[in-house]
Amino acid sequence: MKPLSAEQIRGNWATLIVPWKEDDSLDLTRLATEIDTLIAMQVDGIYSHGTAGEFHCQSEEEFDLVSGLLADKCNAANMPFQIGVSHMSAQISLARLKRTISLEPSAVQVIVPDWFPPTNQEIVTFLQRMGKAAGEIGMVLYNPPHAKRVLTPVEIGDLAARVPSLIGLKTAGGDAAWYASMREHLSALSVFVPGHLLASGIQQGAHGAYSNVACLNPAVAQRWTDQMQTDLPGALELEQRLRAFMSEHIAPFITRDHYCNAACDRLLSQIGGWADVGTTMRWPYRSIPASEGERLRPIAKEILPEFFQANWQSAAVTC
Repeated sequence: MKPLSAEQIRGNWATLIVPWKEDDSLDLTRLATEIDTLIAMQVDGIYSHGTAGEFHCQSEEEFDLVSGLLADKCNAANMPFQIGVSHMSAQISLARLKRTISLEPSAVQVIVPDWFPPTNQEIVTFLQRMGKAAGEIGMVLYNPPHAKRVLTPVEIGDLAARVPSLIGLKTAGGDAAWYASMREHLSALSVFVPGHLLASGIQQGAHGAYSNVACLNPAVAQRWTDQMQTDLPGALELEQRLRAFMSEHIAPFITRDHYCNAACDRLLSQIGGWADVGTTMRWPYRSIPASEGERLRPIAKEILPEFFQANWQSAAVTC
């Protein structure tokens, strides 16, 4: 596919959750079905090897298998896709990027090296070399709250000025002051915020989400994203209920029980029931029991009925 510009990366991008077999090996058959389902749901785009895709738990052979399968199916269907070439090692991240170029992704996602906190100049040096290797393919900086360096809009704006290949940002966002700084310093980037905060994020100038809401149901997340363009008050009302559900029923698994974020993304897919990806995390990370998804499904249906109603879902959804 032709690489996308910052102005073209918008909306609801669904994460590729990697299914594992009982022996902890990669299940390519279930992965292929998941990709087909996401394409049929007509989301704005698909991305691999984020946190929910467990990029940090894959061998280089597995990374190549997942990337190649996603690229083959998306290129055949003309579906925009991004590949996360992230790794804690800058050398491995660069090698992943070089192998990814031939797959013709719409963009690539990167994190900064994450063992020892890099200085601003070291981050610039890292991104400049990655950008040179990426060529015409733009880079999206993934800077989550648990990164060793959580960068401010001012710092990221400086990076964008010095690294032309940087076209997007995946971030946790912030308060009104953060959004004001974002609008001032990040006008050249496509800024993506958490999925359950997307309506208010769009209202304040953000452009989309690499979406946890899509983990619950990608098709409905797409309908909600589209609604923001025609009925923002209605979309904001749904956001309030999404926030309440996430805060009361999902966040405690992280803050109280200390599961990793990816385990919660799997839990959301279990609640939504749209794909057979399972709740099993790869060793050594703990998995939230499947029984929790069964327990939370009726609660989700009561708070978020749109996610379980046929008129909000595409024909491909079988929840």
